[in-house]
Amino acid sequence: MAFRTLTAAFAVSATFFSVASFAKPQVSHTPKNIIMVVGDGMGPAYTSAYRYYKDLDLSNGVDRTVLDNIYVGSASTYPAEESGIVTDSAAGATALATGFKSYNGAISVDTDRKPLNTVLRQAKRNGMRTGIAVTSQIVHATPAAYVTHNESRKNYNEIADHFFDDRINGEFVVDVMLGGGLSYFERDDRDLVAEFIDAGYQYTDSYNKLATYSEGQSLLGLFAPIGLPWALDDKRPHRLSYMAEHAIKHLENENGFFLLIEASQVDWAGHANDIASAMAEMDDLAKTIEFLTGYVEKNPDTLVVLTADHSTGGLTIGANSDYKWEPEWIRNLQSSVTQIAEKLVDETMPAEFVSEQLGFELNSDEKLQMTRLAKIEELRDREAGIKKIIDIKTNTGWTTGGHTGVDVPVFSMGQGSHLFAGSIDNTEIAKTIFSFLNSKPNDRKKIKSNKDKEEACNFKTSWVC
Repeated sequence: MAFRTLTAAFAVSATFFSVASFAKPQVSHTPKNIIMVVGDGMGPAYTSAYRYYKDLDLSNGVDRTVLDNIYVGSASTYPAEESGIVTDSAAGATALATGFKSYNGAISVDTDRKPLNTVLRQAKRNGMRTGIAVTSQIVHATPAAYVTHNESRKNYNEIADHFFDDRINGEFVVDVMLGGGLSYFERDDRDLVAEFIDAGYQYTDSYNKLATYSEGQSLLGLFAPIGLPWALDDKRPHRLSYMAEHAIKHLENENGFFLLIEASQVDWAGHANDIASAMAEMDDLAKTIEFLTGYVEKNPDTLVVLTADHSTGGLTIGANSDYKWEPEWIRNLQSSVTQIAEKLVDETMPAEFVSEQLGFELNSDEKLQMTRLAKIEELRDREAGIKKIIDIKTNTGWTTGGHTGVDVPVFSMGQGSHLFAGSIDNTEIAKTIFSFLNSKPNDRKKIKSNKDKEEACNFKTSWVC
């Protein structure tokens, strides 16, 4: 099995030309629908950890996950030269969305701060419906890089304005927007929610209300002021799969659709060095892939690609020479470490409260530590104390609170999925998707050469075509 997979990977990767030439592999079987999934911060240690986290019985060997079943290769993630080797989410998303390297902080602009076309915007130009479903605020780095252009990822209000003000062929860039970020859309200086409603969008701040709308609606759903709650704390722990399902319901049409899905908070858990939240966010992502697997089976003209923009936290499965990692300690949490730490100061029996929330009995030293933590004013210090116990129990290690420069896994399924196999660069994912989008929509012409590619899109304008 391993030999066959490697042989296929080398065979496909050998068809790629150099990145500098902007040439593409032969493109055939152009998908009608394209679903791009980003596990923000999801380096290879996260997918490995999730495999062990999900396997409740190792006596018969380690079970494969839904992610293992669609693994095809890996991608390098470095940004433009001026930012070095380690990318941030903005430059990573810009590469995945445009096919170009840029500086850290860039939202689909090149190193000269000029706008770059994105695969989502090209899909809209082609008459496809477009959508985003994310667990961060919808103006965060990854969704913003697919939707619009900005010199800085930090310009959240300006990016939100672009979501409404920008048009392609007289239409809004995105038909369905689901995630967090209400505080950027309802502001003292502008009420974008009201403007979208007046423009004909359905609006909701409730997950459950998504089920009440008839199919094919233009939809804005903002379910939190900024990012959504941790999966461990949310009313719907599998909220990403739920949003993805309803986004597709509203995007399906004869011309096809492009949907960006982001498991945004895998990254946030990595920054926080929080293994419990990381695995819960990975589980939300895996449920989304399970749903998409069923969708592709029923709609084989759909392509799904999953990768990460970078890896976060330097997660280590096995922190010392004990040669073990024990995820059973994090399988029964009742809420996130953050929520436990927030409530801890109000508990009269802090050790018992923490034990109940973590789902395991604390030893005498740990109980004493929780009693001491309950008296500490700083939330971060209380969080750190609880995470330390979990890391020791599981034997989890971390090298940083930031990003690392390792290659990230690539997964794909559906029509055209074989073109993402092998060891590639993150920009090649966008280039392959552009090849699909730039094939003639009426006759699905195969792109056989670089000349065909140039006819489809003018490289001299940085793919803004």
